[in-house]
Amino acid sequence: MKTTAFTKFHIALGAKMAEFAGYNMPIEFTGINDEHVACREKIGLFDVSHMGEFWVKGDKAFDFIQKVTSNNVAELFDGKVQYSCFPNDKGGIVDDLLVYRFDAKNYLLVVNAANIDKDWAWCSKIAAEMGMKIGNEIENISDNLCQLAVQGPYALKAMQKLTTENIIDMEYYTCKQIKNFAGIDEIIFSTTGYTGAGGCEIYAYNKDAEKLYSAVLEAGKEFGIQNVGLGARDTLRLEMAFCLYGNDINDETSPIEAGLGWITKFVDGNNFTKRNYHENLKINGTDKKLISFVMIDRGIPRHEYLIYDNSGNEIGIVTSGTMSPMMKVGIGMAYLKKGFWKEGTEIFIGIRDKKLKAQVVKSPIFKGQKPIVK
Repeated sequence: MKTTAFTKFHIALGAKMAEFAGYNMPIEFTGINDEHVACREKIGLFDVSHMGEFWVKGDKAFDFIQKVTSNNVAELFDGKVQYSCFPNDKGGIVDDLLVYRFDAKNYLLVVNAANIDKDWAWCSKIAAEMGMKIGNEIENISDNLCQLAVQGPYALKAMQKLTTENIIDMEYYTCKQIKNFAGIDEIIFSTTGYTGAGGCEIYAYNKDAEKLYSAVLEAGKEFGIQNVGLGARDTLRLEMAFCLYGNDINDETSPIEAGLGWITKFVDGNNFTKRNYHENLKINGTDKKLISFVMIDRGIPRHEYLIYDNSGNEIGIVTSGTMSPMMKVGIGMAYLKKGFWKEGTEIFIGIRDKKLKAQVVKSPIFKGQKPIVK
């Protein structure tokens, strides 16, 4: 198994460790519920160094990203981050990702850990077709960087202690390269995250990992910062109804079916792979759609549980499910057949030998997030 630059700290703290995407990662430290609440109400510190990063540089950078991703890169400006996906040649999704624009010729693509090799092969194929230099104009730097996600309402206030740059007023989904952050020569700082709790993500070289980790913990101490594992990362993202690749989206799912039409832009010049297929789905509709739901009966929905209507007919399948630490009820996401998407629709989740009542809700599922503290 691979390790991150922070693995030794997790082990020293007694974290429950397990393999994830080929890495030895912390699943929990003090407990999933405890860590979840800390992130929602104070600050949670996540090791997300397993994520992948590709530099895209040069004269063809814009055209390449416009070709390989579904969103409209022309909407980006220097210092803006964009959520997007890689459409594949079968009408599905290679991966979902973040696109960072630093200037017109310099971009960073941040991809999911489990898909790094697949994503790199896909991007390299398209880059080669466009005559780009692999390893130069497009470069896989995933093994060189470490990354911490600092999430929660007090995250930016705490991190402001570590730099003279104004970060507390940065808008959501923006980024900057900062020199002398916590004594580190240069880092990438972005107001992004996978929790819906506010905060930031910080990228540094592996050689600076120990200095970064220590400084972040010290800066967050007065606000009750806690290490958080992948267990709470999953419950946090699910309360926000954020898609997880492999569960909610995959190689066979269109972004239109997944409710990601807002990152699939059918504008002039955005000729991504299988554009016509996805545009047809947007115009003519789909047979299934990813929806969010909350349990009415007591029960915890899980991945691949079947869903039924009130007559017992099978109408869908759960993609992600858990017990919400904030709401104290079962919540989930699912693909449902047409006719069952309206908010308030009653559905029934097959849990063990019972069909337990649930209700379709609008996203995000949890709507009580505390405001960011400045």
